[in-house]
Amino acid sequence: YCFKIYCHMIFRSIIIIEKYNMITIDELKSKIDKKSRLLGIDIGTKRIGISISDDKRLIAMPLKTVEHSSLNEFIKEIKYLVNENNIQGLIIGDPINMDGTKGKSSQSVKDKSIIINREVNIPIILWDERLSTVGAFNLSSQLDINVSKRVKKIDENAATFILQGALDYLNN
Repeated sequence: YCFKIYCHMIFRSIIIIEKYNMITIDELKSKIDKKSRLLGIDIGTKRIGISISDDKRLIAMPLKTVEHSSLNEFIKEIKYLVNENNIQGLIIGDPINMDGTKGKSSQSVKDKSIIINREVNIPIILWDERLSTVGAFNLSSQLDINVSKRVKKIDENAATFILQGALDYLNN
């Protein structure tokens, strides 16, 4: 149920920043190969969750959580993942406020996305991530995963939730 509500919110807010190779999801659809993968990224203040799609872009899977030590270290990690996994696009969660306005967190993610794009020259989409962490936490509770494991994996699960929303949009 929470996933359905979240998906409806996603469709309302897709951010376009063409100047920095950030494109709409519809433009991404026409630019990527049929056998390419996407990365989902949930940038937090302390940790960054990363998820990856299968090569048919049907299913998002949690990949890893990295500590947010420096943006340069994170960019090195992204470059490695892009090269090793045939990644042709990044779906980065945009923490838009619940009322649809953009706050400091959203601006911070946008700024980091621009820097990432300068170093990793593949299309980037900022995707509305409202309720992704809540959705990931609730979904893992329905799967009867204990609370300590849920909290430990929350960032990569939130990235998976973000990426799956984008994949569902791409496949409809």
